[in-house]
Amino acid sequence: MADISTATPLRTRLESGGTPRLEHWGATCEYGLLRDVLVGGAASFRWLGEENAQYSALVRETLRRGYRFDRDLALRQYDEFLAAYRDAGVAIHSLEERDDLAYGVYARDSSFMTPFGAVICQMASPRRRGEYATTLRFYLENDIPIYDLVSAGNFEGGDFNMIEPDTALIGYTGGRGEEVAAKQVGGWMEREGFEVKYAPIDEFYVHIDLMVCMLAEKLAAVCLETTDDEIVSWLRSKKIEIVPVSFRDTMALGCNVVALGNDRVLSVASSKDLNARLRALGFTVYDPDMSQFLLAGGGVHCMSQQLRRDPV
Repeated sequence: MADISTATPLRTRLESGGTPRLEHWGATCEYGLLRDVLVGGAASFRWLGEENAQYSALVRETLRRGYRFDRDLALRQYDEFLAAYRDAGVAIHSLEERDDLAYGVYARDSSFMTPFGAVICQMASPRRRGEYATTLRFYLENDIPIYDLVSAGNFEGGDFNMIEPDTALIGYTGGRGEEVAAKQVGGWMEREGFEVKYAPIDEFYVHIDLMVCMLAEKLAAVCLETTDDEIVSWLRSKKIEIVPVSFRDTMALGCNVVALGNDRVLSVASSKDLNARLRALGFTVYDPDMSQFLLAGGGVHCMSQQLRRDPV
């Protein structure tokens, strides 16, 4: 049996750029036809705030409003989430489930995909740092090249947004995503020939994919009330049409959607206004009820790591 460190190196990135693009795996943007997706399992999922009131401000607010975690409902909702991907013809891959990684279901946080391979992230929360192990193991066991591992500081996959080929919008808050780590990732991409736009955002908004998500080529869902005017102007300078999402819906993860390609989008049932706008534009919209996951702070984009999209 070959040494796995030789067969699948932990860094395919070439220091000066020019890293070969993958022929099978990888993605060049957030909206090409989605072929393969990585998800975390739901069997170990629970609201961590219920057992540690200091852990999650969002869960504390959820509990204050009288909501309580319903595991059976969460499992049914997760099955609907997977059924949407199957109906859309997307191959589903799953991370190993572990009881000590309750939020591993939010698979976007622990890695992100580039045209050159996967990047393993550095998680901010001590309760989630162990996710690097199941994520790294998945890529190694499936012979998916690893471009590099974030090492400069905290950085999570929701802050890496390829709005079009060779163009990345990279967010950071100072908390779950630190500027030094965002600049490390951005520097890698710039050496590969990418245009990189940095988006410093308030820690309240967690990740850039809370407020900016691509829907299709030259079309994005954007919360204009939370997205800096400079970022909105930059998007518009690229002739990207904006479908606005209200602040209220954005804070309920209503902007956190997944483009499936071919004018299809995975959204959620509670994002009624965006779903109606998309259907009026001719999109097919999958909108499962995902309340148990939204109330814990993650939407369907947070739960989905693209592994392979058709290049555009």
